[in-house]
Amino acid sequence: MFAGAEEMSVEYRPLGRTGLQVSEIGYGAWGIGASNWVGAREDESVRAVHRAIELGVNFIDTARGYGESERIVGGVVRDYPGQVYVATKVPPRDGVFPAPAGIDPSETFPGSHIRDSLEQSLRESSLDAFDILQFHVWSDEWIGRGDWLETIAALKDEGKIRFFGVSINDYQPENAIALIETGTVDTVQVIYNAFHQQPEERVLPACDEHGVGVIVRVALDEGGLTGRITAESTFPDGDFRNAYFAGDRRARVEQHVRALVQDLGIEPDRLPDVALRYVLDSPVVCTVIAGMRSVRNVERNAATSDGRRLSAAQREVIKRHRWERNFYQLA
Repeated sequence: MFAGAEEMSVEYRPLGRTGLQVSEIGYGAWGIGASNWVGAREDESVRAVHRAIELGVNFIDTARGYGESERIVGGVVRDYPGQVYVATKVPPRDGVFPAPAGIDPSETFPGSHIRDSLEQSLRESSLDAFDILQFHVWSDEWIGRGDWLETIAALKDEGKIRFFGVSINDYQPENAIALIETGTVDTVQVIYNAFHQQPEERVLPACDEHGVGVIVRVALDEGGLTGRITAESTFPDGDFRNAYFAGDRRARVEQHVRALVQDLGIEPDRLPDVALRYVLDSPVVCTVIAGMRSVRNVERNAATSDGRRLSAAQREVIKRHRWERNFYQLA
């Protein structure tokens, strides 16, 4: 067991204007379940979710497109009535990730599709309602078009969801500014990490101004900021990281990480903690949904939520290592 795990207690932040108080370390449930992630085991995933809740993690993010994730999450959460907030996502009807320009919302999120997807999620999870329903992709072109907004309002009135959010397209943080400014969205989920610092420029200030809750994903760059990716790293067949870290990308990550830890004066195994603290240093960030498939990872990440923050000198070092790119785009 991670040293001091029994004494840990995570800290909490307001989720925008929703009135919810959420753990600043959340549980990202993409990687759980044997049918969804190479090497995942359901029994291990269940233990990890239980351990996270025991340590005070009260926010879990899942999705209709995450294989068995909704079922596993629902099965665990039912053991903790009223203690855990669960967010899920509606996939675009056309199945295109991220949403390309020029697509009408009738192709991606017509009202009937939103409702059908939510009903499937409720059945799969055996939950009565979700605290947040998010669109899994987004385009500001959809504002004022389609029937998605009326459907969201109806689902709120019916008590099937409490709040509405969107998951901003990968590395397109500005492609939600207009939506945030409308006041119709309660939360946004955005990629933000020590390499990808672009959200600091516009989307975080916009969320702060309009009271929109910020859920951060990919805070460890899909493993790139763990300090464990090297030019020789290999992944199981079928693992998406074979594409994400394709070609010379592993070597490039290793080079950038080596320079970062050297400038910070830390050992590579301390990098995940420092990287999470960098994101949590923003008072606008409400929760970071870390992927945690094992109890050990749960305890390590939860230990970061101890109220301590980076020094100004450490933050300045990290800012010099900004590295904007999109490894989701195959080259």
